[in-house]
This record gives sequence, structure tokens and C-alpha cells, in this order.
Amino acid sequence: MIARTLRHAVARSGRAMMLAAPLLFAPGGAFAPAAMAAPPPLEAYGRLPGFEDAAISPSGRHVAMLATVKGSRILLVIDETGALVTSFPFGMNDKLRAIRWAGDQAVLVSYSVTAALPMGFITSKTELGTVFVLPLDKSPPWAVFHDDHDITGGVRGTFGLIERDGRWFGYFGGVTLVRGVAGSDSYLPTGAVRPDLYEVDLQTRKSKRIARRGEDGDAERDWLVDGHGMVGATLNWVHSNGHWTLLNGQHATIASGVAKGSASLIGFTPDGSGVVYSTQDDAGIESRWFTVPIAGGTPQPFLDDLDVDRVWLDKGRQMTGYTSGRAGGGSAFFDPARDKAYRKLKAAFAGKRLSIESASDDFDHLLVKVDGGDDPGTWYRVDVSQHRAMPIGFAYPLDPKDVGSSRFIRYTASDGQKMEGVLTLPPGRTPRNLPAVVMPHGGPTAHDEPGFDWWAQAYASRGYAVFQPNFRGSTGYGHAFQQAGHGEWGRKMQTDISDGVAELVRQGIVDPKRAAIVGISYGGYAALAGVTLQQGLYRCAVSVGGIGDLGRFVAGRINDYQDAALNRALKAEIGTGRDLRLVSPQRYADKVTVPVMLIHGKDDTVVDYAQSSAMANALRDAGKPVEFVTLQGEDHWLSKSATRQAMLEASVNFVLKHNPPDPEPAGESKR
Repeated sequence: MIARTLRHAVARSGRAMMLAAPLLFAPGGAFAPAAMAAPPPLEAYGRLPGFEDAAISPSGRHVAMLATVKGSRILLVIDETGALVTSFPFGMNDKLRAIRWAGDQAVLVSYSVTAALPMGFITSKTELGTVFVLPLDKSPPWAVFHDDHDITGGVRGTFGLIERDGRWFGYFGGVTLVRGVAGSDSYLPTGAVRPDLYEVDLQTRKSKRIARRGEDGDAERDWLVDGHGMVGATLNWVHSNGHWTLLNGQHATIASGVAKGSASLIGFTPDGSGVVYSTQDDAGIESRWFTVPIAGGTPQPFLDDLDVDRVWLDKGRQMTGYTSGRAGGGSAFFDPARDKAYRKLKAAFAGKRLSIESASDDFDHLLVKVDGGDDPGTWYRVDVSQHRAMPIGFAYPLDPKDVGSSRFIRYTASDGQKMEGVLTLPPGRTPRNLPAVVMPHGGPTAHDEPGFDWWAQAYASRGYAVFQPNFRGSTGYGHAFQQAGHGEWGRKMQTDISDGVAELVRQGIVDPKRAAIVGISYGGYAALAGVTLQQGLYRCAVSVGGIGDLGRFVAGRINDYQDAALNRALKAEIGTGRDLRLVSPQRYADKVTVPVMLIHGKDDTVVDYAQSSAMANALRDAGKPVEFVTLQGEDHWLSKSATRQAMLEASVNFVLKHNPPDPEPAGESKR
């Protein structure tokens, strides 16, 4: 829910795929093959990946990649030979979110900034999005809407990029200023700051409004722009009552209904004859997809019972494939040739976690990211027709021997619910009676899978077995499993975590007297609950951006957004009133018997910084040992390298101190 409320990521032997060329570069430094007596420094895990993101152009000729090279963060563009075409510098603290191509003419980089809002807004801070256009012809970079004084609030959504008559156009949401008293510019009324849809000529920089926001200030509008730059579908959804209406390009209603969770457009059907849309139930969890003909007709279920995590769309916004959100799931493509190519690629990297990050229009040139096993994250440029994969960068500069193995552990909760979690073992250690770091994920609508996790690997490198439980309420296991977490914050969701630890103890992997609990966001709440609502299980707890007072959190989210749908979803998932007080860690500060560390970004717009501040005060008032670390200028997602590194060093050193990895001498146990 915490993530959802902001709306809406080969064996090198070359047995199956030949490496076409040596590594172009290894951002941050290639890993050294020599054996190291000591574990890698924490900065090898804590700093942002040396190779962060990449995208291939529609023709497949160019690759844009964001990397850290010799201490500088740079967007590099290379051609098919690996030659450098151009580069653009970025600051280490710039929060880059996505890379896209407009043909082979320009790279579009999306990023966000945390902005303070003036009086009159219902929240004090928000994340504002911006899109930079970086032309390859050496002309100066520019920002979408930057010079348009009639549009404010940054870029509020990207709705496609198309080529028409040899020119490229982008489609973006922007809030239009309206004339106030005496001709002054002013925002729309509070609660109705919704974007209009603009077409932006990416050569002339001129913008043209092509669709307006809904007339009802409580309505949210979504658009599908076709391959000709025309609005082919519009969906209007009213937050207060859930009523939605889907219109085709001729403004005729082709579907309508009530979705009290949300309703949104996905894309056009694979053959282009219909529209794919989704609706969510009152709790915002049960998401169902449907198709309806553009000309009108009866909606039909689409990809029913599939938990889709990502959709592949062509430049005309027609679906070409999808990636399953199920734990252990993969991708599927509607074109048999593409699907066959993907299956071969997955087989070539068997035993690793593989994801296609970008593809050319013809699907013959791909960028894939591989991790898991002993691979800390390698990016490959794949030529499908030539059956070649060429590594172009590493995410983390680690020797494979320093990467801990990870796998699923299956267990049964105390009430009989079947579940699983990810166990990462310390490299080079016998998996017997190990100290443990329990790391519940955030969300809680998320899940963990085996693969390289920088935070888990940092702890594993210090000698800990790291357990990441997919407790009820997690995604990836179907709607029933996810909905089973409703009303179970601090209850069954919490005992699901400790039940998993008990299974590791039963198997002899973990020492029950040496476990710590660490988490971020919802995981931070679970860490606090593990030493307040529960006692005697963990030797210390670290909460990063976590929640101490659920009542305050729910009230704050509702007040910030004044959103009826969000109100309903929060109440259904977490609860209300007295129930929230009963499962709020802050209320039980006096029950804490172990050291607690609280870490929070000062610019967090998801979980208020005051949550950790109040929790720290409650612990101090109760005379409990607490350390409070403020990350200045950091948001909820640990987007900046320096503060992410500071978080990691503080949390790992705290756990090393209070739950040391080496066995204690007899008679000196602190429990």
C-alpha cells in the first residue's frame, strides 16, 4: 500500500550464447579476480549501481546507458560497434527514473525532485517529475514544459512517443494555469490540480494541448495515444464514488462501471481493434483486466488470473507482451517468433534471474539484465538473429566468490498458510547455526525473489544468513494471498515473519539466539513491531523510513491527498481507530528490551519523517536504547548514492555491534 498510494522494478562460459566482444567498460571498476581475505567494503554495495539503467533505440543502432565512470555519473550513448557517440553529465544526487528514445534523434531522461509546496496545497512536499530531451545532434539539452509559462507542476505522466512525417513527438501530462483575478495566473482549485494532455514537438519544443482534464475536479483522466498521434481512448474515473467511463476516439462511450479502488488504461489490444483496461476492487487489490472493441461491444476478461507486472507496448501503444508479477514468473510475447527468442534467451542464462530491459522495434536487438547465482548484475546487449550476447556493464564491482547464494525457503505459518521466503547465505560459510538478519520487504504489496539484492548481500558478506519472508499480503502469489493480509498488520503478517525464522532454526541453518530484524518502509514497521508487539525474538532492530504510529500514518495519507478511494483502500488494508492503536509500535515503546536504530530521509513524501522522530522520542521517554539517523535531502526510495551509503553503513555497523556474527564465548550471551 505504501508504494501503491503514489500510483502508479549464463553462465559466462558461453555454452548457449557466445560473448561477441570484451567488456566495453565496467562502471565503478571491473571486479578483481584475486582472492580477498576481507569482505568487500560496504561502499561496494551501498553506492548506487555503477551501471544503473540503459535503453536501446528503436532501430537497435544506439544504446544509451547511465553509469558511474571514474567517480562521475554520465549518460553515455554508443553505437552498434561500441564507439562512443556522445555523453551527458549528471549529478550524483540527480534522481533519474527512466530512459527512453525518440527514434535515433534524441534520448529522453525522466527524473524527479522533491519540491516544497506553497500555502494552499494539501501537502507540504511532493515529488515533481521532469523530462530532459538530450539531442544527438549536439544541440543543447532542454526540459519539457520548461519554457511554457502556461504549464506548471512538471511532467505529470508520459503517454507515448511517435514519429510522424519524419518528426518525433512526445505526449505528456501538464497542469495548465488558468487566469485568476485581474488576469493573474493561478492554479486550479485545491483538489482539482489534474493534468491536460499535450503534444510536444521534440525538435521545435512547441507544445499543443490535445485533450483536456475532466470537468469534475475529483475525476482522474487517462489517455491512449495511437501511432498517428491521435487520442484513441480516454478513461475518466471519479475518486469519490468510483464511477468510470471509457470513450473511444470519437468520444463515444464504449464501457463504464464502478471501480472503487481505481481504473486505468493499459494499451490497445495486440491487433489494435480494442482497448485493454483494468479495474480494482474497493481495497485496491483485486485488479482485473478487460478488453472492449474500439467500436463498442461487450467487455471480455483479458489475461485473467495473471498478476501482470509489466506490459510491452509498441510505438502505437498496442500490446506485444507482458511480464508476470508472480514469484518466479517470466515474460511472454504474443508474436510466436518473439516468444521463442525470449525462451531461448532465458535458457541461455539458466539458473539466473533475467529481465529484458529494452528492445528495438523489430525485437532483434535487446538489452537484458542478469543476476543471481554468483552474478551481482550484468547488462548484456543481445543480437537475437546472430545469437550473440555482449556484456556492456556491471551493476556492482564484486568478485563472484563474494556473492552469497540465494534460494527460496518454503514453510508453513502457524495457522497452516503455505508461504515462502528468500534465504541468502554468507559466501564461504557452512550453513549451520548462523547469525541471522531478518529483512521483511516494503510495500507491503511487493515480494522478494532469489537474485542479487544489494542490501541482503551486504549483510551476507559480513557473515549473516539473510531471510526475506514473503508474508501474506505480498504480491506474486495471487489475489487471495495478497488479500489475506487485510487487517493483519502487526498480527498474522508479523507472525508469518517469525514463523519463517522458526523454520530456519528447525533446519539448523540459523541460531535462534542471534537474529536481528531490519527493514525499510513497511519492512521498517515490521522491524519495530518485531521488538514491540513481539518480544524475545531479535537482538536488535533497524527501521528505515518505517511507521511507528499507524493511526497518524493513515490520517496523514488521507489528509495529504483528500482521496476517497485511498481512504477506502487504507481502511480495508490496515484498519481504523482502536485497531490501529493496538498494532502501533510507538504505543508499546516501553516493551522494548533491545537496542533500536531509526533511519529516515528528511524529504520522505510517503512516510512522514515525523514517524521516526516521534518513535525516537517515545523510546527515549521510556528509557530505551535508541539511535536516530537523519538522511538530509533523501526521499523514501534512497535515491541518492551518498545517503544510501550512509544508511547502509549505519545499519550494518549497528547490527554488527548488537548481533555480532561470531559466536560469543560461553556464558556471555546477552539474551
